[in-house]
Amino acid sequence: MNLSGISNESLVGRALRTPFRLIPAAAAVPILQGPLRGRRWIVGSATHGCWLGSYEFETQRAFSRLVRRGDVVYDLGANVGFYTLLGARLTGDEGGVYSFEPLPRNLEFLQKHVAINGLKNCFVVDAAVADCDGEMRLDPSEAPTTAHLADGGGIVVRVVSLDSLVEGGQIRPPGVMKIDVECSEVKALRGAERTIEEYRPRILLATHNRELHAECVEFLERRGYRVEVLGEASMAGAELVAWP
Repeated sequence: MNLSGISNESLVGRALRTPFRLIPAAAAVPILQGPLRGRRWIVGSATHGCWLGSYEFETQRAFSRLVRRGDVVYDLGANVGFYTLLGARLTGDEGGVYSFEPLPRNLEFLQKHVAINGLKNCFVVDAAVADCDGEMRLDPSEAPTTAHLADGGGIVVRVVSLDSLVEGGQIRPPGVMKIDVECSEVKALRGAERTIEEYRPRILLATHNRELHAECVEFLERRGYRVEVLGEASMAGAELVAWP
């Protein structure tokens, strides 16, 4: 059942979600369906759709098309780790997942999800991804899913460029990159330019406004990628898959 597709504002949506209030937020429960079925999830870490297995159903499908057994996956903007867990299952022990997340609240849940599932092929990086190395300010936002780099942000966080990490041998080169970094997607791509040109990873990318979407598409097409938009692009951006 794809509960995530039923609005919280509808009568049916409210009725279906009412029993979930009885589940303690700190409870770790098995994910009920989908490719992550059986993995453990902390109920209060994110939307109930995550442990129900219906979270971002179409995006899950797109991600699963990209990842192959043995791949190295970069999860940029890992949040609390749904795609980290999915990447770890799809790649198997021969592959690996590097998960980048700067917001302390999300980072704590991300590390817990890796730990309670006993994942040995996941490596959490406490940083945001951009086009430089150093520190930047982060706006934690009202919702932990929309924290973003911003000059006026209330938290100082570490930032890294993927090129420096790969070239320094700190992380393995990618086969797949999932990028959802709340308006820093162009910075993330620029900071991975040499890595993308050399290793040609398959890319799942969320853009967050029309201008950023156009910049990302141009960046990728200039490097020989075929871009496939998932759904319809809007003023709020879109999700896209880029194939080398």
